[in-house]
Amino acid sequence: MPSNRRLRWVLLPVGAAAAVALAGCTPTELNGYLPGFTEDGTQATNHTEMVSGLWVNSWIVLLVVGLITWALMGWAAIAYRRRKGQTGLPVQLRYNMPIEIFYTVVPLILVIGFFALTARDQTILETQYDDPDVSITAIGKQWAWDFQYNGDAEDGSDTVWTMGIQAQPDENGNIDQDTLPTLYLPVNETVQIKLQSRDVIHSFWIIDFLYKKDMYIGKDNYWSFTPTREGTYAGKCAELCGEYHSMMLFNVKVVSAEEYDAYLASLEAAGQTGDIGEAYDRLQNTPNDPTAAEGDE
Repeated sequence: MPSNRRLRWVLLPVGAAAAVALAGCTPTELNGYLPGFTEDGTQATNHTEMVSGLWVNSWIVLLVVGLITWALMGWAAIAYRRRKGQTGLPVQLRYNMPIEIFYTVVPLILVIGFFALTARDQTILETQYDDPDVSITAIGKQWAWDFQYNGDAEDGSDTVWTMGIQAQPDENGNIDQDTLPTLYLPVNETVQIKLQSRDVIHSFWIIDFLYKKDMYIGKDNYWSFTPTREGTYAGKCAELCGEYHSMMLFNVKVVSAEEYDAYLASLEAAGQTGDIGEAYDRLQNTPNDPTAAEGDE
C-alpha cells in the first residue's frame, strides 16, 4: 500500500508536466511540423488533419517503444556488466517463456494496430465523391501539367482547359512562379481530380495537402477531397520521370467560388474549350526553351 502511494505521488507531477507541455504546443508542433496548417490550426483540406494524426500518433507510439527498448538495453548493460574478479562467460539462460511470449505478442499487437489504423484512414482517403461539385482532369507529361475543368454538358461544350510548361529557372536557379502551370480550386466545395499520364509514371503531389497519388499511362487514378482554406499551394511530381523531373512543378490556388467561376470564364473567352487533344502529349521542352502549348501563347 505505501509503495502504491509513493508511485501515485511520482506519477502525478509527471502527468501534470506532460499536460502543461502539450497545452503549450502550437498547432504546428501538435501536427508534427507537417505543412498544411496555419498558426490557428486551420487545415488545408478536410483530410489533412487525418493524415497528420496518423503520422504523429505513429511516431509517438514508436518513440515510446524505442525509449523502453533503449532503457532495457542500458539497464541490462549495467546490471550484468563484468565485475572485478569475474572471469569466463556469465551464466546463460534459456527458454524464458514469459519473456519470449512478451517480445512476440507485443510487436504483433503493434503491427496489427498500425495496419488497422492505416487501413481505416486509407479507406476514407480513397473514397471518391459520387457527385462532386467540381470535376477536374490533371494530366502529367514530361515535364509539365495540363488541367481540364470538366463541365456538366454531355457534349463537353462547357469544358475548359489550360496547358502548362515546365519550370523556367533563371541563371541563379530561381523559378519564375508566374510561368508555372496553375490549378484553380474553389474553397469548401467537393473536388474530384482524375489523374492521367501521357507518357511515363508521374505522381501528383500537393505538398500542403499531405497526400499524393501516382499517375500511370493507360490507367486513370482518382482523388477526392474538399479544400478548406484559400491560398496558394506548391505542387510537384513525386516520381522520378526523366531528365527534368525536378522542373515538373505547378501551383494550386484555392479561391472563392466567384473567383473560380471567373477564371473558368476567362479560359472560355480565350477559346480553350472542349477536351484537351493529344497533340502535345510530350512537351519535353528544356529549361532554356519555354515553348508554350498551342492556345497558351
